[in-house]
Amino acid sequence: MTENAQPQQTDLPGTWNPADEEASLYQRWVDAGYFTADPTSDKPPFTVVIPPPNVTGSLHIGHAFEHTLIDAITRYHRMLGDETLYLPGMDHASIAVHALVEKQLRAEGTSRRELGREAFVERVWQWKNEHGGKILAQMKRLGEGVDWTRERFTMDDGLSKAVNTIFKKLFDDGLIYRAERLVNWSPELRSVLSDAEVKHEEVEGELVSMRYGDGENAIVVATTRMETMLGDTAVAVHPDDERYTHLIGTEVELPLTGRKIPIVADKHVDPEFGTGAVKVTPAHDPNDFEIGQRHDLPMITIMDEQGRIDGTGTEFDGMDRFEARVAVREKLREQGRIVAEKRPYLHSVGHSERSKEPIEPRLSLQWFVKVGPLAKAAGDAVRDGRVDVHPPEMEKRYFDWVDNLHDWCISRQLWWGHRIPVWYGPNDEVVCVGPDEEPPSGEGWTQDPDVLDTWFSSGLWPFSTLGWPEKTPDLNKFYPTSVLVTGYDILFFWVVRMMMFGLYATGEAPFKTIALHGMVRDQFGKKMSKTAGNGVDPIEWMDRYGTDALRFTLTRGANPGTDVPIGEEWVAGSRNFTTKLWNATKFAMMNGADANAPLPAAAELTEADRWILGRLDGVVTEVTGYLADYQFAKATDTLYQFTWTELCDWYLELSKVQVFQGDEARVTATRAVLGHVFDTVLKLLHPFIPFITEKLWTALTGRESLVIAPWPVADGSYADGVADKRIADVQKLVTEVRRFRADQGLKPSQKVAARLSGDGFAEITGHDEPIRSLVRLTQPEDGFAPSASLEVGLSAGVVTVELDLSGTIDVAAERKRLQKDLGAAEKELAQAEAKLGNQAFIDKAPEPVIGKIRARKETAVADIERINARLATLPAS
Repeated sequence: MTENAQPQQTDLPGTWNPADEEASLYQRWVDAGYFTADPTSDKPPFTVVIPPPNVTGSLHIGHAFEHTLIDAITRYHRMLGDETLYLPGMDHASIAVHALVEKQLRAEGTSRRELGREAFVERVWQWKNEHGGKILAQMKRLGEGVDWTRERFTMDDGLSKAVNTIFKKLFDDGLIYRAERLVNWSPELRSVLSDAEVKHEEVEGELVSMRYGDGENAIVVATTRMETMLGDTAVAVHPDDERYTHLIGTEVELPLTGRKIPIVADKHVDPEFGTGAVKVTPAHDPNDFEIGQRHDLPMITIMDEQGRIDGTGTEFDGMDRFEARVAVREKLREQGRIVAEKRPYLHSVGHSERSKEPIEPRLSLQWFVKVGPLAKAAGDAVRDGRVDVHPPEMEKRYFDWVDNLHDWCISRQLWWGHRIPVWYGPNDEVVCVGPDEEPPSGEGWTQDPDVLDTWFSSGLWPFSTLGWPEKTPDLNKFYPTSVLVTGYDILFFWVVRMMMFGLYATGEAPFKTIALHGMVRDQFGKKMSKTAGNGVDPIEWMDRYGTDALRFTLTRGANPGTDVPIGEEWVAGSRNFTTKLWNATKFAMMNGADANAPLPAAAELTEADRWILGRLDGVVTEVTGYLADYQFAKATDTLYQFTWTELCDWYLELSKVQVFQGDEARVTATRAVLGHVFDTVLKLLHPFIPFITEKLWTALTGRESLVIAPWPVADGSYADGVADKRIADVQKLVTEVRRFRADQGLKPSQKVAARLSGDGFAEITGHDEPIRSLVRLTQPEDGFAPSASLEVGLSAGVVTVELDLSGTIDVAAERKRLQKDLGAAEKELAQAEAKLGNQAFIDKAPEPVIGKIRARKETAVADIERINARLATLPAS
């Protein structure tokens, strides 16, 4: 044995400082063109389009989570050798931008209507160019390997042409029509809202019961919206409700209006709820609309676009809907028609996500897509296996949506967006104009003023961004895209629309796999929100702990289809992991780790070398399989456990003996193994923590970049079951000796003479030096007199470890410490026994709580036995 291996110097700084490195590393990747995809390449394509964030948006924790997953999977495929395109862009976010710019205009004392359409749209473009797209810079901060040369915006000329093309095709095929339907209406925006833009909240309102008619024909109904009774066109009862059988088919006078309305029988009515009779306002309630259609009832709209009562011919015309709610109630009270009032009455009310006002169900003339045939095609593509939903249990949710779709309202009464390409003539002509067609001209021709729902253009995103309807090289190479990584919460709003449009426009599904993830929640599983005070800014965490720490935390929680809890302490823990990786790699480099040296044959390596190489092969196989199956959490946890424990805690320690006490051949081989293992581990970790791995790997290998490095492949040539068993025995023996030393009160650095013997030791005697080094045991000298011993059972038998502890511990201090620990353990036992002996507590406490107390009792009993045994071995003071 010679000590010929001296530490070597490395150019790496003493610590990893993300703030000093991340921006320059990212810019180097972009400048080198690593993220730019080549449509002429003969490599297999792998394509992901980013779910386009709103142009008004900034990076929130949900974005950071989803984008990290997408970036991890695209970095993995780029290393696999695929021609990888990760395409970025933004959505024009019609309503969000309207709300933002109109707020600015109000602050200036004007409005969009005073400005006019053309000037307003120009103002929006100005805002977009000056302030929009903040999130794109934040995506760079997150390290996303997107192809910036292909950045798209849903209002680009090319995407606008795609919108116009598919609208014309749908129109010509009879799949777009105009009709009066009940919609979500925003009085403040004076526009339809999509279901995605309506958030239902529990609010405290009132439930008022009122009497229609008089005498024997009187009937009592209840409502939370008194003002809508002005638009009632019927009262409905259940056909089997004997209380009202004699009234079915008769009429009752509607108070305040002078109109008579019928009493109809409808099975939708619940006879057990309230009085069993319901007022029917078909133009202002979704359920009433259905009843109205079944019974051919008049549908009377009683509010204008701003939510004011209109056209009722009553004193309430001109009142705001909430003002009218009170006025109608009080007028009915004057007439003695209020039967009962319940307030506060908690009920769910839809609110505009942007303007925060309660939305108004309103009958309105709008444009719709007939989704029946489109939805069937979208369902069939999953049913016949052309598209996989991952995880598979999410298929049911997909089918629940796609099999029950209602026709889609696509028109919005806004000015920012894709204007509907329909012109109306002076003689009621209706002409849809395609992208290469001239609109009709002449007196009396006007274009429809509405714009399309934002989801209409984002539904084209997977193929419009690649140049459709033109047959571009990008479309030919990269469509269909490979996978859509998105949240289960927009499965209906976005995913189904993309499926419908992709199949309709191209004949192919827009992606081969739908990989659904859950929502990010706080560490207690609660939904994050500003109002709850538990929201987090991912930028702040990146500033504090580094981007890699945030990314690693998010991916470790990413089990398919399930929500992801996250807390700051977990990000701090991931930062500790990156620190461990930095220090370990730097240590290996300082001790000559050579990633460019060929690995020696298995026979030329130690058992420790063969063990770590065999384990590394297993990790490569596992992580590769997990990534192919979108099992991000399992992949990162496997890497965490291997890197922290097997590599850093065990192999690095075992390799020290080989490097510092081995002959030249052993040192050279160990350095090659160290280099290979760290080279491979950094490659495996790169998709998840790209910055620190890039810095370490380029320093370790001297090669260009991990971004374009090949993904590791397991070859199995170093698998050695005997070595695995012996290293497992070494680990067990070292662990037990360390525990024994701690129980004896020895300091970790304190060396103790010891003799190892027994059948179990004969099997691992070749590891004597590493074992002694790891647990600070010196060889016994002449006159060795052991004062303590332990036996450890290993796979081949028992190892007896005899130690000379004389003079190594302060007996009085150790006895005092043990007595203190014994007192604490006895107190813990007493508390646990008291609770378990309290029958009232046992009857009320949940089983998991009781189980924890039983476990505490068992631990306390074991601690008492261990401490007493140790006290018995101490010499008398």
